[in-house]
Amino acid sequence: MSDVIQLSVPSIQGNEWKYVKECLDTGWVSSTGKYVELFEKKIAEYTGAKYAIACVNGTSALHISLILAGVQPNDEVLVPTLTFIAPINAVKYCKAHPIFMDADKYYNLDIRKTIEFIRNETKLVNNEAAIENTLQKNKKLKITNQKTPITVNRKTGRRISAIIPIHVLGNAVWLDELDEVCKERNIKIIEDASESIGTRYIKGNFSTKHTGTIGELGCLSFNGNKIITTGGGGIILTDNEEYAKRAKYLTTQAKDDEVRYIHNEIGYNYRLTNIQAAIGVAQLERLPNYLKIKKKNYEFYKKNIDQIPGLHLSGVPEYAENNYWMYSLQVDKNTYKKDREELMSYLSSQKIQTRPVWYLNHLQKPYKDCQNYKIEKALELLDKTLNIPCSVNLKKRDIDRILEVL
Repeated sequence: MSDVIQLSVPSIQGNEWKYVKECLDTGWVSSTGKYVELFEKKIAEYTGAKYAIACVNGTSALHISLILAGVQPNDEVLVPTLTFIAPINAVKYCKAHPIFMDADKYYNLDIRKTIEFIRNETKLVNNEAAIENTLQKNKKLKITNQKTPITVNRKTGRRISAIIPIHVLGNAVWLDELDEVCKERNIKIIEDASESIGTRYIKGNFSTKHTGTIGELGCLSFNGNKIITTGGGGIILTDNEEYAKRAKYLTTQAKDDEVRYIHNEIGYNYRLTNIQAAIGVAQLERLPNYLKIKKKNYEFYKKNIDQIPGLHLSGVPEYAENNYWMYSLQVDKNTYKKDREELMSYLSSQKIQTRPVWYLNHLQKPYKDCQNYKIEKALELLDKTLNIPCSVNLKKRDIDRILEVL
């Protein structure tokens, strides 16, 4: 039988070897060197962000972004339940608490329910006496300007300081109304755009903008399964100069005197290496072509899969130009006569690698006691979704084989 068709593997077709060899030949292999700053510059240019700060991975980018946004111990952060666990863990790194929201049909944060939660389950505290009362109840909370309004969870009495909309599987979250509500309620938006490099809005208030450039901070990931990779790696995007300076400072161990090793704050060893950045620069050169291939393969898959009774390839939002990172097959077990698990097992026997969407985070052991709100659609999507091979390297014969097996 032929080789295994893997789910999502990197494509190394450009100048990766050349740029990495330069790093090795010159000895600039660690967290300083020309490629780190060049990668930041080119990512900023590509996304339209004013600043890009390179980190060791997407999780570290999220962690630092939460710190920059002012998330404090015992705060709460609104998050989707349907996502990889990394952003949820980053909330806990800050000793804050996640509140889990439902998914929409595109696997993204359900904006309608999220706004409903903010309107009905929280209150805006906007006078000094009320804020002081909240501070007394929460001794860990520190607010430098007590005239600044805060949003408080009616159930727990905790401040909700941030929200993490995640552009799941490359699908852009619709942010128009949520952005307005969050500004009104002083809730910082930190976009997790880890999976959506190349996705841009084409409708709404943010038309032409790249995902990750709408909130005060945005995060990208360049893990090995992404469209472009640095092996590991992430980026913090922001238009705020002070955030950018702080991000660079905190991700390089908070050095106040690099010669005498003076550190006035706790920092983190989160800087991307020059070798990884060199790979990233080469990968970014190939991104426009990769995006074309991803779209072409998606459209071919969808045309054929949607003709198979009981199978459907999930659509993408009409308000954005998608990067088509992951292809999500939806199984109607009553019509197809196999459920998701049976189909996954059968495809595996045919040497075709697939995976379900992530197990919902509000059901995970570390987070099962956290608050969640009207989660319904996410459970449905979990039950019926199987992600199928989507690598840039996929050949037509691979797709034909997958379609034949389906």
